[in-house]
Amino acid sequence: MNNRQFDHWKPALKPGQLAESRLINAFLDGTFPINSRLPAERDLAELLGITRPTLREALQRLERDGWIEIQHGKSTRVRDFWAEGNLGVTIALAQYQHPLPYDFVAGLFGVRILLAPAYFSAAVGNEPEKVVDFLSAAESLPDTAEDFAVFDWKLHWQLTIYAGNPFFTHFMNSVRQLYEVVGVPYFSHMHTRSHSRDFYRQLLAAAENKNTDQAAILAQTVMRESAELWEQITQGSKNHE
Repeated sequence: MNNRQFDHWKPALKPGQLAESRLINAFLDGTFPINSRLPAERDLAELLGITRPTLREALQRLERDGWIEIQHGKSTRVRDFWAEGNLGVTIALAQYQHPLPYDFVAGLFGVRILLAPAYFSAAVGNEPEKVVDFLSAAESLPDTAEDFAVFDWKLHWQLTIYAGNPFFTHFMNSVRQLYEVVGVPYFSHMHTRSHSRDFYRQLLAAAENKNTDQAAILAQTVMRESAELWEQITQGSKNHE
């Protein structure tokens, strides 16, 4: 089921959330450029049509996520959120920035190359039967980009849980929206779906054999191959523009 068709069911944003959304868009489109200063609190609240207490709450959330720097006695600075932001910026970018910058998406694939071997190996070592049980559904996975995107994220998320390290799970939760944005375009190609089906079969074999080393090597190899496939896809798209 495509959840995007039900976007109009979502409740209307509260004033603070709407202000936060408008400010993030203003940072991204250059209305308030990196290292610029925001208007005075009274003026900014008036521009956004909200009260000053509501504005302060929105600004505190934006500071927490690395968008801005609030300095008492000075005007608020727009951070270089590419360099100074945290996962809160990552989550917001998946929601507000379309298309995502190529280097940003490539960075996500790079992080997977680094992290996946660790949680694949730990998951197969800790819960091989559960890994086998989860992967048993892969053979009957419908051959659609949407189904593959959902299954692939769930696989990585589930493996982080089986690995027993909450950091991995929290990271996967944080980048879920990125997976939604990147996953469908990635799996819209038959060869990427075929590549993943073969990957699921190999991981299933590693889990059945309780072979943690094989799982780690497979994770690193497949994550690198996925990054290369994404580069081919994006380059192909650019060549057709």
